[in-house]
Amino acid sequence: MRINNLRYNGRTHAFEASVDITRDGRTFRYPCEVYGPASMDPALISAGLRDRAIRMSDTHRR
Repeated sequence: MRINNLRYNGRTHAFEASVDITRDGRTFRYPCEVYGPASMDPALISAGLRDRAIRMSDTHRR
């Protein structure tokens, strides 16, 4: 998994990024957001973005 273009949107109070998931030699990109304060722990941001991307993909169904 790779997080790209991470930014904080102050209007929506959310971290936004595109998240790449590679499976079977192919990369799939998902636009994701995690709501929270700008001071949110980086580990929680990464975990939240990863979880959202996995839910959007069919990776969790395998």
